[in-house]
Amino acid sequence: MRQLKITIKIVIALMLIFCFSYSILFLCAKYGSKIDIKNSNSIYMYDKQNISFYEGNNGTKKWIKLKDISKDLINATIYSEDKNFYNHPGFDIPRIIKSTIVNIRSKDLKEGASTITQQYARNLFLTFDKTWERKIKEAWYAFKLETQYSKDEILEGYLNTINYGNGILGIENAALYYFNKSSKDLNLAESTILAGIPKSPNNYSPLNDEKAAKKRQKQILQAMVNNKIISKKTMEETLDIKLTYYGKKENLNLSTIMYYQDAVIRELESLKIVSDNTIRQEGLKIYTTLDIEAQTKLEESIKTNLEGKNEMQVSAVMMDPNNGEIIALAGGRDYSKSQYNRAIQSKRQVGSTMKPLLYYAALENGLTAATTFLSKPTTFTLDNGHSYSPSNYGNIYPNSNITMALAISYSDNIYAIKTHLFLGEDMLVKYAKKMGITSKLEANASLPLGTNELSITEFVTSYAAVSNTGYSVKGHLIRKVEDGNGDIIYEYKNKKEKILNESYTYILSELLSNTYDISLTSYTAPTCASIAPKITKKYAVKSGTTDYDLWTVGYNPDIVIGVWTGYDDNRKLSSKEYKYSKNIWVDTIESYLRDKKQSWYEKPDNVVGVLTDVQTGKIATNDSKLKKILYYIKGTEPGYKGKTTKKNG
Repeated sequence: MRQLKITIKIVIALMLIFCFSYSILFLCAKYGSKIDIKNSNSIYMYDKQNISFYEGNNGTKKWIKLKDISKDLINATIYSEDKNFYNHPGFDIPRIIKSTIVNIRSKDLKEGASTITQQYARNLFLTFDKTWERKIKEAWYAFKLETQYSKDEILEGYLNTINYGNGILGIENAALYYFNKSSKDLNLAESTILAGIPKSPNNYSPLNDEKAAKKRQKQILQAMVNNKIISKKTMEETLDIKLTYYGKKENLNLSTIMYYQDAVIRELESLKIVSDNTIRQEGLKIYTTLDIEAQTKLEESIKTNLEGKNEMQVSAVMMDPNNGEIIALAGGRDYSKSQYNRAIQSKRQVGSTMKPLLYYAALENGLTAATTFLSKPTTFTLDNGHSYSPSNYGNIYPNSNITMALAISYSDNIYAIKTHLFLGEDMLVKYAKKMGITSKLEANASLPLGTNELSITEFVTSYAAVSNTGYSVKGHLIRKVEDGNGDIIYEYKNKKEKILNESYTYILSELLSNTYDISLTSYTAPTCASIAPKITKKYAVKSGTTDYDLWTVGYNPDIVIGVWTGYDDNRKLSSKEYKYSKNIWVDTIESYLRDKKQSWYEKPDNVVGVLTDVQTGKIATNDSKLKKILYYIKGTEPGYKGKTTKKNG
């Protein structure tokens, strides 16, 4: 009996402690700072013209009252996400206990028990990482929402901010995007399709995977049957309805722009300048470097050139080389079909597009456009005792000396390796780092052939240093960030440091303009000869291929563009597919610059042009089959004081 009395007292004490603690929490939640659900976490993005192109989370103009939303959509959402929504205090205790037991047993956080209120709290304020700390914060914000707002207000906010896939936030936006109608006009079939998306927006969007979306729709309809909201017959009739999807946004209907928006958010996170509290209470205005015209031209070129190549993917970056502003970006062909952002998340082997970095180093270390090396099948014995036997594309060799100018035009691998070994294997690493490559590089014999994996953003940045005549720039997408009150909390400061010699960047740019000069065709053709008919302005451009990657990077003083094409599963590429990156590149730069004046570099005073035999490196004669004006630092040109620029090898 005495033991029973002690037990009862302990239980009463625990109940009193619980009631007291709950009361304190309730009062703190109820009368603490109120959550502004219509303004919290509002993110607005503006392009270079300060025109809004993204209004995320609560920053939507399509906020719609709960009474104006289809009852079918409301029911489908509640019974698929949280059937006890109107009966719990923000979190469903039985579900939490069950999921906790499952997670402890599995030693993971796979099992979820989030209510609509918790999901809404997470969308407003928190990240999506599955940690216990996040779960606790989520519960607290959910509790605050429940004490400060009615159930209908919470549900209204949830439906107006939830992610419906393909960059669509909010039910009204989703109804317009998927079915070209207001959310109040959605029927049961449409409602159950849309209600299924938030569980996994990438997987259950009917535009991404209609089969998966229909499977999810069936689950939702079954839940509605189980809860006696609809009959079994209605469910079967609804499943038989063939839906037609609209798939267009009201404004700025670009399928690639969400890749740009993703990249902006990632950059914002990396800057670590904004607290969760700032976003929660005030919202953000992000002024980006986006040029809508450039983004449009890039997307049009991708669509045109990859039509019919359903599985081939692409990444591309357009940058202003003078300040590092990324004016357009594509991380794939269509964000609605793949949200993997290859422009910022992927690294690929760059192939021969690595060679311009090598040749800049060569020019600065005594070689010239007329320097010759013997190009023939060669096995190199390396310092470590190993041998290395690179080959030219198609096993095509001149079996004679050729100049740097011709080696660049033809992308001769033997010449590149000889140049690399002549300079020393660590020289290219040194210059690549100086020019903006941040990825780890291996100082090995094959480095000039692009065997290291790089991101397209850092690679384009390295070309920008040559394009702007020698200044380091930082590739970026954010110009300025303001809080909701208009106070500037971040502004990009353009810090340009002179890292390259303007005379050598001029010479290299001239050499890279020969890659599409069909007059230099001999035992083989310049690597970009196929796009020569499309070119109306002067560019420096280099292509590169590996077994799995196709690259084209090129520039003039105003723009530098990099394009990669290939397959996510590293499928081997056929020679017929080598054209895609080149054509995307040339179509993009030509359309973007169509109405702009020709832009090229002014020759530095210490540089001279000499009509050169590009085969031998000597001054051209009437008998020279291939001749071109090549550029040199004064005193290094062919014939100067009888000196030659020939190297043995």
